[in-house]
Amino acid sequence: MTGFSLVEMAVVLAIVALLMGGLLPMLSGQQERAQRNETRQQMEEIRQALIGFAVVNGRLPCPTDPTITDPTHADYGSERADCSAAPTEEGYLPWKTLGVSEIDAWGTKRSAAAQPWNGYWRYRVSRNFANQLSLITMTTSPFGVGSDALVVQDRNGTQITSNTENPVAIVFSTGPDLTGNGENASTDFEGAGGTYVSDTPGSLPDGSIYDDMLVWVSRPQIINRLVATGKLP
Repeated sequence: MTGFSLVEMAVVLAIVALLMGGLLPMLSGQQERAQRNETRQQMEEIRQALIGFAVVNGRLPCPTDPTITDPTHADYGSERADCSAAPTEEGYLPWKTLGVSEIDAWGTKRSAAAQPWNGYWRYRVSRNFANQLSLITMTTSPFGVGSDALVVQDRNGTQITSNTENPVAIVFSTGPDLTGNGENASTDFEGAGGTYVSDTPGSLPDGSIYDDMLVWVSRPQIINRLVATGKLP
C-alpha cells in the first residue's frame, strides 16, 4: 500500500485552506456579534446603575479624575470630587463608584499608568445633573441650551434626541477598533456641549467606518425614577 504523492498532498492542503478561508470570516462575525451582545448588556447595566446612583445621591456622578492614571491608586476608577466648573464634563465612566465593569468586550484592563485606555467606557454628564438635583435645576436654563446641550444623532447626521429632552448623560464604547468614530472621536475631556453618534455599524458621510456603541440617560428617566422613589414631589 502506497502513501499520498506530493501532488495529492498539495491538493488536500489546498482544499483545507479553501475551507478554512471560508470559515474564518464566519467565525469572526459570530465572535463580533457575541461581543456586541455582551457590550450591549453591560451598557444597559451601566444605565441602570447611573439612574440608581441618582436616586441614592440626588445627582449623577462625575467622570473619573483624568490625573489619576495609576491602577494601584486608591481613587482609580472613582468619580472626581467635583465637575461643576464646565457646562458638561467628559471623561471615563467612574466604574468603581458605580460598581460596574471597567471595560467593554474589546477592552483590556490596565495594570500600569503608561498603558492605553483600550475599551474603557467614555462618559459625559451635564453639569446641572452632576450637582444636587431639584425640580428647578432639572427644568430651567442652562439645561439643553447652547454649550450645555448634549445631542445624539445617527450616522447620517440626523438628530435622534429631542431639542427639549436632550440627554443628561452619555456612555459609549469605542467598539472593535478601540477608537471613537465620527463625532465620538473628540478627546476633549472638558469641552463645551457635545454631539455624539449612536447607530448601527457602517459608513459615515466622510467615508470612515463607525463601529461605536452608545446609550444615554434622558431627563424624563431621571425625573420619573426620582418621583417614583419619593425623592421629588
